[in-house]
Amino acid sequence: MTTLNSAQIREKYLQFFAQKQHDIVESASLVPVNDPTLLWINAGVAPLKKYFDGTEVPKNPRIANSQKCIRTNDIENVGVTARHHTLFEMLGNWSIGDYFKEEVIAWAWEFLTDKQWLGFDPELLYATYYPEDTETPEIWKKQPNFNPTHLVPFEDNFWDIGVGPCGPCTEIFYDRGIEFLDIPQDDPEHYPGGENERYLEIWNLVFSEFNHMPDGTYEPLPRKNIDTGMGLERVTSVIQGTKTNFETDLFMPIIRQIETLTRVKYGDSVATDTSFKVIADHIRAVTFAIGDGALPSNEGRGYILRRLIRRSVMHAQKLGVTGKCLTQLVPIIADIMGGFYPEVVSNQDFIVKVLGTEEDKFHETLQGGEALLNDLFNALQENGETIIAGKQAFKLYDTFGFPLELTQEYAQEKGFTVDVDGFDAEMTKQRERARSARQTTESMGVQSDLLTKITQASQFVGYTQTQETGILVALVSNEEMVDNVSAGQKAVLFFDKTPFYAEMGGQVSDTGVVCDENGDVLATVTQVKKAPNGQGMHMVDVVKPLVVGQTYKLIVDESKRRAIVNNHTATHLLHQALKDVLGTHANQAGSFVNEDYLRFDFTHFGQVTKEELAKMEQIVNEKIWEALPVVTIETDIETARGMGAMALFGEKYGDVVRVVNIGDYSIELCGGVHADNTQNIGLFKIVSESGIGAGTRRIEALTSKAAYIAMKQFEETLQTVAHSVKVANVFDVPQRVDHLNQELKVTSQQLDSLKAKLLNQESSTLFNDVENVNDLRVIAVNTPEKDMNDLRGLADTWKQGDYSDVMVLASAKDGKVSLLVAVNALANDKGIKAGDLIKQIAPLVAGGGGGRADMAQAGGKDASGIPNALAKAKELMA
Repeated sequence: MTTLNSAQIREKYLQFFAQKQHDIVESASLVPVNDPTLLWINAGVAPLKKYFDGTEVPKNPRIANSQKCIRTNDIENVGVTARHHTLFEMLGNWSIGDYFKEEVIAWAWEFLTDKQWLGFDPELLYATYYPEDTETPEIWKKQPNFNPTHLVPFEDNFWDIGVGPCGPCTEIFYDRGIEFLDIPQDDPEHYPGGENERYLEIWNLVFSEFNHMPDGTYEPLPRKNIDTGMGLERVTSVIQGTKTNFETDLFMPIIRQIETLTRVKYGDSVATDTSFKVIADHIRAVTFAIGDGALPSNEGRGYILRRLIRRSVMHAQKLGVTGKCLTQLVPIIADIMGGFYPEVVSNQDFIVKVLGTEEDKFHETLQGGEALLNDLFNALQENGETIIAGKQAFKLYDTFGFPLELTQEYAQEKGFTVDVDGFDAEMTKQRERARSARQTTESMGVQSDLLTKITQASQFVGYTQTQETGILVALVSNEEMVDNVSAGQKAVLFFDKTPFYAEMGGQVSDTGVVCDENGDVLATVTQVKKAPNGQGMHMVDVVKPLVVGQTYKLIVDESKRRAIVNNHTATHLLHQALKDVLGTHANQAGSFVNEDYLRFDFTHFGQVTKEELAKMEQIVNEKIWEALPVVTIETDIETARGMGAMALFGEKYGDVVRVVNIGDYSIELCGGVHADNTQNIGLFKIVSESGIGAGTRRIEALTSKAAYIAMKQFEETLQTVAHSVKVANVFDVPQRVDHLNQELKVTSQQLDSLKAKLLNQESSTLFNDVENVNDLRVIAVNTPEKDMNDLRGLADTWKQGDYSDVMVLASAKDGKVSLLVAVNALANDKGIKAGDLIKQIAPLVAGGGGGRADMAQAGGKDASGIPNALAKAKELMA
């Protein structure tokens, strides 16, 4: 077996399946596109679900690729085991209703054993199979030089994720030799498929031939499919003869770079090796994820990124690394992976910038966490407690990003322990909340064959026409193919030609009517979608009978179409304006365009200022006023890229792409319908900008008539304000408002001054109301119509003089009760703690609170309990 590097292994795999007539597709983005069921692309098949569930038919039923994937469900095992990773590459080949078991097993054996490819010794390969699958072992026995004694029946060899496609599988194992065995030879797990390090699974071939139905039964699929997966990291470790995946050329250059930042060397100890592995693994994941548009945050996939980054920083500190570490590893990853994943190279500067910001934030968090912990330690000591509650530790972790292991270290130094079980319980609750917040849609739908069988071609002529005659070539009603449909029914129509745009790429579909040759309306078109084979499916309400084979006139609602295309062209201008103002990292992350408005989502890791929004709006309007021509051409993808055309984030493109060029200012790949000239847009107005998720922001805007109406509403609102502040000219409003604000500020200062004088006068009386309780001077009074700020002001005055040893204040205002307890050092020495007092008297006003030994406060709802609360306070000191 020839030693190959990881890039050569990947290349050989793709070359092999290209020779087997597979289309080699690019890896999809790690951030799923239009799939709310996934946080990340977590398997090679995930981006191809549309082919397996029948919603789309691929141009070639044979597909192969190397797909980058992220899985973080067992992050704690990374660095501890030999093969757990957050980011991994899945080499996969798929058949969508084409070849099946015979071919895929033969090809897998050829790729693994032929000296032209990997050249494995056949005697070192084993195959497991599902016991009820009697075909698979017979097929294996046919393979040249395959040892039939190397077949192992295994009950787990049935791939099933719930409702949807499923089936038996066969897994291929490589015997790494007795020297890799980590359990006794007579251990029951010592076999291919068992829990041991000798026999390593390198490839899984899934025979997807059943539908798992909602009622729990299994039905044969209309088309049998193949879904395989070979982990690049695993097969590389086999070929390069390494003990774990981390010693391969995919990880070692990263580990060597980490070594330059510390005196520790890889191999010094198990503990330090774990830290090296964690950092090397996590930095790969966050580099690729940020390059694909995900950004660190406190929710969703952004939370996972932040956690990976912070785990890496913590492990770097364990290795003695000071200062930033992760930013120095990104160029190494670009060197290793950039040849196949060019986005890592092109986005390198942005990735480094994001990581640098996160590292700085976390170092600040660590400092802040120490301060929070010290306050917690002091509070526990005052209360005579020695255990940090699980909820407190989890709050430090979840809200402030302070790691549990660091909390434990600091706690141990101070003589405290941490309730880890309580922490784990809180973590479990959070995971359950996250799962319930996600959509419960199954990851693979049940296959439907009805629409897939409609193969008649349909030509879209709507780029240049809004009316066309077309032959009705297929008709679906009540989920059945029919030849005709009567009035009053709903139906799906397929025509050989259509001017109706099918909903796609964020642009809503056209609506309109289907007429006869006399112009009589036969059906109203309510929506148009893409069928599995690419035709437009016209959803209609039938007015008069329709018959397959007849010719009809198709008429698009032109007024609605004009509004849609104006908004769509404006999104292209806005996309480029975003990059001009915010930077090239601001990429489209989704859009929606209808006749009323446009919505544009984009990646950006900071706030967008009012000045930046104004600049974008100005740029778009300038391009409208310049009357730029909108020119579209069809070409191949490489030519389009050479023209500088922007590809939409996460989208896949065919051999022929459509380039929309707006006056050489904006050049994008887009299949949508556009205005002929920017002057048709008329006017562009941004109406809102907001954050909608982790590192993703949204702009909503209006064009043309809708923008004019909005501007008129703004004008009328401003005129109303002018009338309210008593100015005749709306342009005088800002100056008048400034003047009113100054007057309000002066009035507020005068009010605060009067209030302070009143408090001083009241305090002179209040502080004279002193009782002696157990040799302590105590003030315990109800001072009505005060809020907590007023009580704190009285407490500040009390501190400045020697009025009493304890002061308990109560007040009710606007239905709310405020309690405050202040205690001096003498009272503290006698065991009186403000926090203890407040906790015991607050329930008497239906409230709660807490604080330090010298000062505490509480809120409540029941003012009638104030006398009892004050009496209770004195009783507790007696």
